[in-house]
Amino acid sequence: MAEKQLPREEVARIEIGHTKMTPAMGWALVIFFAAVTAAVPVLQHVREIADYAAGLRGSPLPQSYDIFMSATKAIKVLTSPAPSARRVFDSGRFMLGEIKRYEEDLEQQSVFASFVLPRTQEILTRTGLGNEQAYCGRDGWLFYRPGIDYVMGPAFLDPKQLAKRAAAGTEWKAAPQPDPRLAILQLARQLSERGITLIVMPAPDKATIHPENFWPGYKDTRRPLQNPSFDALKAELESNGVLVLDVAQALVDAKISTGRPQYLESDTHWTPEAMGLAARMLRDFIAERVQLPPASPVLERETAEVRNLGDIAAMLKLPESQTLYAKQSVTLNQVLANKRLWQSSSSADVLVLGDSFSNIYSLEAMGWGESAGFIEQLSFELGRPVDRLVRNDAGSWATRQMLGRELAKGRDRLAGKKVVVWEFAARELAVGDWKLIDMKLGEPPPSRFVVPPPGTTVEVSGTIESLSAAPRPGTVAYKDHIIAIHLIDVEGEGGAAGEAIVYMWSMRDNKWTRAARFRPGTELKLTLRPWADVAEKYDGINRAELEDEALQLEEPCWGEEKP
Repeated sequence: MAEKQLPREEVARIEIGHTKMTPAMGWALVIFFAAVTAAVPVLQHVREIADYAAGLRGSPLPQSYDIFMSATKAIKVLTSPAPSARRVFDSGRFMLGEIKRYEEDLEQQSVFASFVLPRTQEILTRTGLGNEQAYCGRDGWLFYRPGIDYVMGPAFLDPKQLAKRAAAGTEWKAAPQPDPRLAILQLARQLSERGITLIVMPAPDKATIHPENFWPGYKDTRRPLQNPSFDALKAELESNGVLVLDVAQALVDAKISTGRPQYLESDTHWTPEAMGLAARMLRDFIAERVQLPPASPVLERETAEVRNLGDIAAMLKLPESQTLYAKQSVTLNQVLANKRLWQSSSSADVLVLGDSFSNIYSLEAMGWGESAGFIEQLSFELGRPVDRLVRNDAGSWATRQMLGRELAKGRDRLAGKKVVVWEFAARELAVGDWKLIDMKLGEPPPSRFVVPPPGTTVEVSGTIESLSAAPRPGTVAYKDHIIAIHLIDVEGEGGAAGEAIVYMWSMRDNKWTRAARFRPGTELKLTLRPWADVAEKYDGINRAELEDEALQLEEPCWGEEKP
């Protein structure tokens, strides 16, 4: 009689329960896995202690212990004079935000991750997967995820989508104001009260003009690909008297007629030719609708060549030796005024609020040249000086906030203005925070904050009371970033004493600086100069402000650590 065969599940259960292993082999495996597990934190400790010895860290303690500094700060908030319920809430919210930042810092500074991630990312990119921010297109093209989300996502004016975004806050981060109509109409009213015309100019996303370079099945290449709500937004704004310049169709027509791309292959932004076309369209748009007095600045242009790798390629975090994406060369038209590089004029009657689409080819730190950007081209086409307030990223609110703060400080940036052009990336309509911002002219406040006289520097020491957060390199479309620091117990030469608001580099070329790792309580020795001395050069760079709105109104300094 044949032996009865057991089911496979029963055989597996018996075999698992009778695995044979010698004691020596068991101990060897335990030691091996323990050594591998311990190697990661030990290596991280050794690296960060070496960084401190080399002056790259402000604390001799490795980063994993930074959370204890946050706990001390949370206790300080908990024991503040505020009402008890508010103290508990503020302390908890502060600590949750610090835990989030702590986790991101650990991930960003991991020695193990910095070795593995670029190599893993190269493998993924070769298969066409990209990463969470950068999508691989056809023929070496790259696309920024928020731009793809804008054209492929839900209608941004749909009530359900607005409600979803309005409820997207966390314990440590407020929810956005998702409706662009409220912010645009508010600014139009504020400017109209002063006799100023607002022109809204959404800069089309790369995926709007070149969807065929992302998806080979896209056939309707003669029309721009917009979010379903774009036309409705444009119609509603125009019905309320707001002037809207939409250049998307013109860029698609130029793509077809010239056979040349209108956007950079591995970057989020337009080519110099597409930007020049948009500037000429805006010139004609203004001339048809606004009567401007004559002007006669001495402006000329000269060509220049620049070669760079795009910002989306940088977001992929590939090894520095990567060969998947090459640098792209473009020809610029640099604008000169009296034989010097063009500069904005605060007394001009045209003001442009712009984001990175205005900064590209203008802000040298972006790597695509200088004095050849959208606002420079507009100034040349108009034949008149132009004022500008520009900031990379957050086009939905950043430049309006800059304008509002200028006014609140008693600086009337709108004096003499006839036209305000608000340029922002169209994708902001779907993902931006459309904050409502006051534009009231205030009085210059008395201040106890240290600001050196124009054209001078002062050396000081002080302690960090609070600071803004730096983004993780590779998670944003810009390789440079500036943070704001509230410095207390300031002492220095020439009787400088009190407090200071200091802007410092937190990220350069997609790498964190020492300042990105600063924490409250850190003692610093800095060389300060007035922000006004460097604002023309640095104001357009992506910047994070302090949360305290009263501190945002104080005059800032530019700071550099003393060696």
